[in-house]
Amino acid sequence: MRISWSSSEVGLSLTRRRSQAVGERAIRSILVAATAISVITTFAIVLSLASDTIAFFQEVSLIEYLTGTLWTPLFSNPKFGIWPLLTATFLTSAIAMVVAVPFGLAISIYLSEFASPRARSLIKPLLEVLAGIPTVVYGYFALTAVTPFLRGFIPDIKSFNSLSAGLVMGVMIIPIVASLTEDAFNAVPRGLREAAYGLGAMRYEVALHVVFPAALSGVAAALLLALSRAVGETMIVALAAGQNPTFTLNPLVPVSTMTAYIVQVSLGDTPYGSIGYKTIFAVGATLFVITFVINFISTIVVRRFRERYE
Repeated sequence: MRISWSSSEVGLSLTRRRSQAVGERAIRSILVAATAISVITTFAIVLSLASDTIAFFQEVSLIEYLTGTLWTPLFSNPKFGIWPLLTATFLTSAIAMVVAVPFGLAISIYLSEFASPRARSLIKPLLEVLAGIPTVVYGYFALTAVTPFLRGFIPDIKSFNSLSAGLVMGVMIIPIVASLTEDAFNAVPRGLREAAYGLGAMRYEVALHVVFPAALSGVAAALLLALSRAVGETMIVALAAGQNPTFTLNPLVPVSTMTAYIVQVSLGDTPYGSIGYKTIFAVGATLFVITFVINFISTIVVRRFRERYE
């Protein structure tokens, strides 16, 4: 049996193929452009920080910057030890992770393994609302509500402190932990759960001993990304933790994180080109390196510990 093609059908087929090829090239160009924008933006950030950061370290010793425990760049006798800002940043971030990790994991396990469709449809929008609240609102909430509440249990707590800032920041990043880890749990093949149920495992045993280990790489990456978000938070720590760069691990006293210091100097009267002005670029570059390292570690974790059940 022979199939005959008319010239009009052949022409229509060629036209369709050409249009599909043009569409594929257009989509590929858009995707390449989107990728290029992210790469160019990263390099632009690095370049914007590089010149003033280099100029700063031409006047300040790198050893003093990395080992000093006094940060008073705006004083008449300036000191440029970054450790007061580093300890405050990691202290508030650690408090935030202590809050966000258990609650975020519990919520994600519940939504993935235990929640009914009705409960999931109720809880998910609430998490999205929590994630959409501006951070400045969280900051004022920490200052005006959480700190007075904590003073009822801890009389020695100061009006500005890293404890209330860290607690509220932990609440802020709970949706990040919950959403990312739930995605990791949902990516575990259904067959693993059914096999465990077939062997007589209870639901909590399946969640903790089957699903969680299988999604461990995704969970670890989610926690590292949440930590990166906590390290880079600005408004909560600027409003609730204070702007006093003190080298301490006491969560009850005022401190200044790296982001809070950048806000303080940016909104002040520091002359352009002065050494005080250049400190915000050095601190910004340090913060960029820290967040880059955290994200890089999360990528390595995903690649090395990726579950083998896909």
